[in-house]
Amino acid sequence: MLPLLKRAEDGAEHSLQGEIEALAEFFGLTFEERAEMLPSGQQARFNNRVHWARSYMKQARLIENTRRSCFKITQRGKDLLRENPQLINMRLLERYPEYVQFKERKRDENDSARREEVAAPQEQTPEELLEQSYRIVNEALAIEVLQRVKECSPAFFERLVVELLVKMGYGGTRQDAGRAIGGSGDEGIDGIINEDRLGLDAIYIQAKRWDSGVVGRPEIMKFVGALQGKRAHKGVFITTSCFTKDSQAYVENISNKVVLIDGASLARLMLENNVGVSSVRSFDIKRIDSDYFSDE
Repeated sequence: MLPLLKRAEDGAEHSLQGEIEALAEFFGLTFEERAEMLPSGQQARFNNRVHWARSYMKQARLIENTRRSCFKITQRGKDLLRENPQLINMRLLERYPEYVQFKERKRDENDSARREEVAAPQEQTPEELLEQSYRIVNEALAIEVLQRVKECSPAFFERLVVELLVKMGYGGTRQDAGRAIGGSGDEGIDGIINEDRLGLDAIYIQAKRWDSGVVGRPEIMKFVGALQGKRAHKGVFITTSCFTKDSQAYVENISNKVVLIDGASLARLMLENNVGVSSVRSFDIKRIDSDYFSDE
């Protein structure tokens, strides 16, 4: 917030997008840092933080909007800069009653959460906090999902693999995929599915439901050998366990395209594709429709 307010100290009108670019240069951000997205993938993390820096200072009346996506410093903002603050954070903004009123409106009603917020000034934007909570919930759910998968029968696991691959767009219809996978065990291959609905290419599947242990290089070499015996180019090895580093390194240096899906990745894909889970609650995050308020 402080660098943004200092850039507005000249009293001129500043565009938000222009300040995002200027602040990225000020902080010396790399291309990768600029490109880092929020977990939702909907907005760059740095852009999101600049947006909220402007919003918080606007609530404290340190800056004011001039027109769409533009702002300038207020007299209150200039007075604050004359104090030569070393940092502008949430606690400093609490000296301004307008910001306190804004904060009270958005505070959670839970007393413990309120005490935590006062004790530790918030350094993340609301979107980041929401997505962090979402990630924590999903990580806990993924652990539970994987445990359930490990407890299921081999036949159920095969059906699960079919359901997941179809949800991801492979195998044509569920009926087609169901006929193609499960029970063959032919030379290290559990099944074959179409890569697309037209069947332009085939993907060979190996699925191992292991309660413990790791899948090492010998198992992967056996699978790759089976692929080569079928003159196949693509394969997917799915396990509820995990792969050794040696096995992962091996598939990176072979001509066949082999994708390894371990237990953690399997659980994540199940959550992403709604396999074995169902939605309990959803939240819509809205933003101002600037075109609606335009007089043009």
